[in-house]
Amino acid sequence: MNNTQTKVAVVTGAGGTLCSEMARSLAAQGFKVALLGRTLEKLKLVEEQITAQGGTAISIAVDVSNNESVTEAKNIVKKELGICTVLINGAGGNQMEALTNTTEFNEGELDGTDGIKGFFNLDMNVFQSVINVNTMGTVIPSFVFGKDMAAQKNGVIINIASMNSYRPLTKVGAYGMAKAGIANFTQWLATYLAPANVRVNAIAPGFFLNERSKKIMYNEDGSQTARAENVLGHTPMKRFGEASELIGCMNWLIDDKAASFVTGIVIPVDGGFLSSSGV
Repeated sequence: MNNTQTKVAVVTGAGGTLCSEMARSLAAQGFKVALLGRTLEKLKLVEEQITAQGGTAISIAVDVSNNESVTEAKNIVKKELGICTVLINGAGGNQMEALTNTTEFNEGELDGTDGIKGFFNLDMNVFQSVINVNTMGTVIPSFVFGKDMAAQKNGVIINIASMNSYRPLTKVGAYGMAKAGIANFTQWLATYLAPANVRVNAIAPGFFLNERSKKIMYNEDGSQTARAENVLGHTPMKRFGEASELIGCMNWLIDDKAASFVTGIVIPVDGGFLSSSGV
């Protein structure tokens, strides 16, 4: 984007591994960055990193799945930084309680056999909450911040999709369902906002490690779990991604010259995962 000193970026989920990296990069490019997330302490750490490098950032604790909470945050952003022109919808994630520990039906999940957690003994309230934060947590910020973008006839929205946006992965039914919805919503919103000169795209990270996924991919002794071995066996580059490897894609999508005719796409940054059947 041109004249970044006058531009404002809002990053939801900014306390997380991937979106904190995006926020730091945007600030380094001259964007004034609003860091939104559930935990203020995590956001403040990112804010301090940005300001230490001479950037401008503010931290706002927010429930991205609540319209009133996001509207309140928008009013603060507008007052302190200005009108949002880049929105990164990165808030979301999974919950361990919403994961099965089996990849197929096991009769033990019906009779309460110890150690079996399948679809039929998941907590549906947790299942629903994962869907809510990942879907409405993208829809509502787009709804709230997108209004100003549409009014100004200028803006870029980037949603964070997933490998689950392309195909369902085992154990993560709720998260997969939600991220498939993000891909569809990205296309829908891109079509809807095109007359307002607001471009909407999504980045689909492959397998990147964060605090939660490390527990899934590594045993306590530091060895890889069977799931990690399976993932890397299907990843031609044979490694997990680094957060910094998303920045090139982000920079292209926010550039009004380089990506001026790009909207409604979901871009995988996955080390080749989607290209490999594992056979």
